[in-house]
Amino acid sequence: MSYHSAQRGFTIIELIVVIAILSLLAVYVAPQLFGKADEAKRKAAGIQVEKVSSSIELYKLEVGRFPADLQDLVKAPSGVDNWKGPYLKKSSLLLDPWDRKLVYVQPGEHGRFDLYSLGSDGEPGGEGDAADVTNWE
Repeated sequence: MSYHSAQRGFTIIELIVVIAILSLLAVYVAPQLFGKADEAKRKAAGIQVEKVSSSIELYKLEVGRFPADLQDLVKAPSGVDNWKGPYLKKSSLLLDPWDRKLVYVQPGEHGRFDLYSLGSDGEPGGEGDAADVTNWE
């Protein structure tokens, strides 16, 4: 009985077919995954705007006026005796999911104060993932 080595490697054609299949999968799947990441950041920004808005309202209730700056929610401002904070434990909550500062305007154009993230593009307005995330809509 003779013994033949049955070692067999992949041919170049087989490797090209596998690479082509993986490339096609990447083309179809990757955009969907990136779309989900952008959607998740928008949802996180919305939750964050709500949380900071609630902290601003609590500050107003306890101190008797709105904070002059969002940092007043984290660290007691000088000359404020009624401050019972911190109203936010981390100053990182003042940055949106795109690592930009939340915009705080008091008095606001849409309410007693406006709080918003400029979205993924960092510019006012925008559409889709680039749209602002606000406390008034």
